Amino acid sequence: MAPYIFDQKNGIHIIDLHKSIVKIDEAANVLKQLARSGRKVLFVATKKQAKEIVAEKAGSVNMPFVTERWPGGMLTNFPTIRKAVKKMNTIDKMIEDGTFATLAKRERLQITRQRAKLEKNLGSIKDLSRLPSALFVVDVQKEMNAVKEANRLNIPVIAMVDTCCDPTPIDYVIPANDDAAKSISYIMDVLCAAIQEGLDERKLEKEKEAPEAEKPAGKKLRSRKAKSAEDEVEEAPVAEASAEEKAE
Repeated sequence: MAPYIFDQKNGIHIIDLHKSIVKIDEAANVLKQLARSGRKVLFVATKKQAKEIVAEKAGSVNMPFVTERWPGGMLTNFPTIRKAVKKMNTIDKMIEDGTFATLAKRERLQITRQRAKLEKNLGSIKDLSRLPSALFVVDVQKEMNAVKEANRLNIPVIAMVDTCCDPTPIDYVIPANDDAAKSISYIMDVLCAAIQEGLDERKLEKEKEAPEAEKPAGKKLRSRKAKSAEDEVEEAPVAEASAEEKAE
């Protein structure tokens, strides 16, 4: 992290904020492009200071997030995670169609507990039908398993990296204090605003495409070359008929 450190005072490293601003803008631009193309970004923050902030901000732009324990193999073993999510959806359908009410009391209690556990760990990613296009991480050291899985699958990682962390496995480094709630909140505000902007642009593009698709196909005009070729074909039988008349 040496290139991002401005100075050291009383054993405390001071981050160069000019470089932080440049990196935040770079990350915001990447997230905007991903949102514009309809892709998902997974936010990961299981530390106490970041949990509520990340859940609130990521939820406001309809992006998946993990704020409880990181489920091992969530990316590398994604099909198994999807099965657990489907199980949760099946329980919801049972409750809706009345099947749940017909079960024995003991079974209902077990299923309710199972549903609560799944909701706690996977409820925030139930709309994630495929692997995310990028990962945003708060505290690289704490979320090392998530970073390793993303690196293994070549998923870009955007992360808040403190002065005590190694930025090597991170694709888009944001030098920042990952322990301060204000720092986390500010960066999340900027990134989520960029995502929202990308989503709005995507919506406008879809609205423009819809009227164009509804327009009736216009009358096709024949080109001059095609017209002249057809005239020649029509004139040929006339010329043959006149030649036969002269022979007679």
